[in-house]
Amino acid sequence: MSYGHQGQKEEYESSRIEEVSSLRRDKFKVTVSLNKGRPMSKSPLYEKYEIQRYDLHPNYSFSHLEDMIPKNTPEYIDSGQHYVERIVRALYYFKQCSLIGPSGTGKTHIVYLVAELCGLPIWEVNCGLQTSSYDLIGRFIGLGKENWVDGLLTQWLRVGGIMYLDEANMMKQDVATRLNPVLDTRGHLVLNEKDNEVIERHKYGYLVLSMNPYSAEFAGTKPLNAAMRRRMAVWINFDFPSIGEKISPLEVQMLKKRTRIDDDTAYKILQAGAELRRQYKAGDLPYGPSLGDLINWATLIRDGNTPNNAAEETIIALTSDNAEVQDDVRRVVESIFTKTQ
Repeated sequence: MSYGHQGQKEEYESSRIEEVSSLRRDKFKVTVSLNKGRPMSKSPLYEKYEIQRYDLHPNYSFSHLEDMIPKNTPEYIDSGQHYVERIVRALYYFKQCSLIGPSGTGKTHIVYLVAELCGLPIWEVNCGLQTSSYDLIGRFIGLGKENWVDGLLTQWLRVGGIMYLDEANMMKQDVATRLNPVLDTRGHLVLNEKDNEVIERHKYGYLVLSMNPYSAEFAGTKPLNAAMRRRMAVWINFDFPSIGEKISPLEVQMLKKRTRIDDDTAYKILQAGAELRRQYKAGDLPYGPSLGDLINWATLIRDGNTPNNAAEETIIALTSDNAEVQDDVRRVVESIFTKTQ
């Protein structure tokens, strides 16, 4: 090949060198990607519980639902039952579990704590006789099929997180039945109300049922549907840390930490609370005080009220409107905090 001008030859050779270099770069191209680690939780209590090996959403972030992830949930008082670890383990292996125990034992508290520890948004439904399938599934608003609004259960199925059904044994039967295909191996919901659309359960969608034991004391409760019971692989029983003569040092410490009262007063408050809880479990009282109730009592004492006067405005009035029941509670308080105070 001949060239009429030396500059043309040099330009041709330069373009050939660039072409070969480009081919070589393509042949040996190396792609570098940075995989930024996603912490399972931002909670300062994360290391307190042994749950690190149970990542409930590996390589998946719920940052788009950040506002629904609980924040600053207080630690849970645990006297060796390892409730947090057991709940997280149940969700990891089975994706659902049931919590059962008296009011005031912290079931709702611990669900919020688990959600925060695991970095999961929480969807909460307080079940009752007025809870309808429309509330859970959804409904049409106004005219036209485009005006469908998802219920909380349907929203949860689509985007994941923890669905928390509180007072689950107060649900109406027709509502409970709609949960069956969601909780078994099918893992989906059929929207019969909306052209039979099938909603698959999100890969990281977990469900927790919570309930008080079935009894006449809790109006509206009933035995849980047998079909639903079979679908819940794990049942975790809750109880008070301090009952009767058993006083939990951890509960005493938490009471002191939250209210800054002295040791003697904190211990006596727990003594009274433990006795009231014993009578409640024996069926002699309609309610047993939670740690939160005892904290309210202690707060008024810390503010300068006598223990007896503070009790009148808190646990005595709280337990019942019945004067005889209030007298029973008052006698317990006075047996520990004498009238001379």
